[in-house]
Amino acid sequence: MDKSSVHRPLLSSRGSGHAHVRKTPLFVNLAKWILKIAMGLLFTLWVALIFVFPAEFGSELNEKWVAATSGTVFGVTGSTFLLFSGPIIIIAFLSVVFLIISGEEELHEKKTSSYPSFRLWTFPVLVDGPFGVVSATEVIGILLFIAYVIWAVSSYTVRILSSLPDNLTSKEKSCVFMEILGLRFGSIGLFCFAFLFLPVARGSVLLRLINIPFEHATKYHVWLGHLTMLLFTAHGLLYVVAWTIEGSLLQEILSWNDIGIAILPGVISLLAGLLMWVTSMPPVRKLNFELFFYTHQLYVIFVVFLALHVGDFLFAFAAGGIFIFLLDRFLRFCQSRRVVDIISAKCLPCGTVELVLAKPENLRYNALSFVFLQVRELSWLQWHPFSVSSSPMDGKYHISVLIKVLGKWTEKLRGNILKSSEDVQCSLLTKLTASVEGPYGHEIPYHMMYENLILVAGGIGISPFLAILSDILHSVHQGKPCLPRNILIVWAVKKSDELPLLSTIDMESTCPSFSSKLNLQTHIYVTRESEPPLEEGKVESTVESSLCPMSKGCGMSVLVGTGHTIWSGLYVISSTLGFVILIGLLDILYINPFDISTWWYKGLLLVACMVASVFIFGGFVVGLWHLWDRRMSAKEQSKDDRLHVNKAEHTKTVAHSDLDKRSPENFTSINYGARPDFNEIFGTVSRDWGPVDVGVFVCGPPSLQSSVAKEIRSHTLRRQSIDPVFHFNSHSFDL
Repeated sequence: MDKSSVHRPLLSSRGSGHAHVRKTPLFVNLAKWILKIAMGLLFTLWVALIFVFPAEFGSELNEKWVAATSGTVFGVTGSTFLLFSGPIIIIAFLSVVFLIISGEEELHEKKTSSYPSFRLWTFPVLVDGPFGVVSATEVIGILLFIAYVIWAVSSYTVRILSSLPDNLTSKEKSCVFMEILGLRFGSIGLFCFAFLFLPVARGSVLLRLINIPFEHATKYHVWLGHLTMLLFTAHGLLYVVAWTIEGSLLQEILSWNDIGIAILPGVISLLAGLLMWVTSMPPVRKLNFELFFYTHQLYVIFVVFLALHVGDFLFAFAAGGIFIFLLDRFLRFCQSRRVVDIISAKCLPCGTVELVLAKPENLRYNALSFVFLQVRELSWLQWHPFSVSSSPMDGKYHISVLIKVLGKWTEKLRGNILKSSEDVQCSLLTKLTASVEGPYGHEIPYHMMYENLILVAGGIGISPFLAILSDILHSVHQGKPCLPRNILIVWAVKKSDELPLLSTIDMESTCPSFSSKLNLQTHIYVTRESEPPLEEGKVESTVESSLCPMSKGCGMSVLVGTGHTIWSGLYVISSTLGFVILIGLLDILYINPFDISTWWYKGLLLVACMVASVFIFGGFVVGLWHLWDRRMSAKEQSKDDRLHVNKAEHTKTVAHSDLDKRSPENFTSINYGARPDFNEIFGTVSRDWGPVDVGVFVCGPPSLQSSVAKEIRSHTLRRQSIDPVFHFNSHSFDL
């Protein structure tokens, strides 16, 4: 430890010996197991089908399936859609049922296992490199995709070489080989494209089923995007080289065939994809986020012209993932139309803005949740993700976010708030018009699944951990089931003016005498100051706050996939049934009677049916959902909780001594001119806590995540039976 630190020993284990598990009736557990097995089996068969498709056996199997099922009104397109896109839609249906019967189960105490458990999804394998921190489960997924691509390319290559006619010249053979191989690269890319949009369906029942938070799913979308664009680029380049050798490049690129592949739409789709790909690279994205954001809206061009390029038959291979994304996108559009009340806004001197937003009582969220915020005075198109800094138990009618001022958008936000505070006659609501998408996060509060927690934050990364602390303190104070008992916070900041962020939560008033119920310590590292500021104990800086009066506007809309399981399930089911109805009517009344055979046109009709089914059939359910929301909101009589946002409605001045006064003697240590030594920290924890499961949550820059993950990997690999098992959990959002 640094000499200028106030040293305290790391907390010792004070385990309760109990865990909290979900107690449910036997028949409910049986139904859930049946659904899990059915979904797992269906997913396995679907993936296996994709793997065997490049082989001759897979092609023959597909031909037999099409021959047996294409006699319906849906034709070959319907057969292909059912085989390759149907499984993911059926899994979504079963997910709805699973989430509904799971319900809001209560937690009951049960004795925990005597031994900690190793988990693949919380063990970091790769800690440096282009992928960032990657768990063992994620490594398995990456290897599966790489194995599929290598297997598919090699299988297609062997089949192409064995089928080339002998009567062709070497030049002709080369061109034919490149064209056919380019076609196969396109089909491989199409299967990867089928997965591409699944992770960015933020409120999808699929993400809720496997309990993947959106910030992790975004990482998977980035990986899949790189792989898909590599395959599509190789697809296009092989054709360009072949046509250049043949001397027909311009003619081929500008062709738009009615029967077969339409080349020009494919060129447009690929150019849109390349532009999105280039501007999403980390250097470009960090240098100019607005450029990345606006060019990424070209996904509409990318998808529509891909459908025009390949036609309805081939587009059906990947349509399932697109349809699930459309479901989520339309719901987000409906939710974002509502203007949300800003209960209060204030600017902290360390360059952080705190916003308290109104929400209805029946909108549920967990402490580790994200919201996407739009402020129309700053931009009508930009949406920015922020961690929620409040606990659901802080209040039924509000939600808080802390925003670090780092870029142009956040600078403008802070400037608008300061201008509003200068003009006392001007209401803040006339200055800031906010809309919100979300909240998104884990289906269950997984920070409550560990008896021992280490929370590692860098700078504003403390924000979600404030929500965790508040969640735990409220649960303990109210006597609700709460597993965490040993909590160690490691917080690294650049300067001491960021320390008041920790005081935005008043632990003693939230849970009186909490130190007798929780083993809690905080180790703060001020990296760019070698000693405490002069005249410590006096007011270091003043918080400038700007408050808006309570208005009769609206709270956040509940029209979000994570908002209400039954309504979101009805929305998915009605939209899917509507899609089947529209496709059937289109085939019966238009395509079959008029013998429509143009590939690109039928591809456009397929996309139109997908959009129309979500808008018409799904929109009807969303309308009913909205009316139900209004009725439920009207029944909310008590407004006391809505006004109970004292910590956001008054100006505070915080000094270093205040931080210690709010805390018991063994709570906080501040280390100046030092950085966290994770080898020492984890070593001390290992000696003090013994063989237990420890949840390590990290929120901060990639370098901080890598340092923590590297230490966890090292301790796990040389762990002995008397040591704890550290479980790495990242909570950093990098768009």
